[in-house]
Amino acid sequence: MHETGIVQEIFDTLQQEYPYRYQSIVKIQLEAGLLSNIQPILIQNAFEAYVIDEPQFAEVELEVKVLPIHAFCENCQEAFEVVFHRFVCNCGTPSSQVIQGEELRISQVIFKKEAI
Repeated sequence: MHETGIVQEIFDTLQQEYPYRYQSIVKIQLEAGLLSNIQPILIQNAFEAYVIDEPQFAEVELEVKVLPIHAFCENCQEAFEVVFHRFVCNCGTPSSQVIQGEELRISQVIFKKEAI
């Protein structure tokens, strides 16, 4: 299951980017395109398994937003949503130019509010 490795990479990235606030993360939001081969339920399961071994993150929430596939039509110079894996624009022109749907990114990280 490659989701386990992805969850580990997410935490490694967050530790690298936020070394002083890393322990105060309360929520992580991911965006996963439909073509990214990420199944939200599997990433959630991998996340839950990870926090069992890392109890300091037991209260961290993970939210996965699935992004639709968008392609670009060279004929009419418009972006369109790919439905049912049909890469054909409304004008009838096929397109293989994907502009959204392959990504996997950390879109938001929320930290505990520090006491003043």
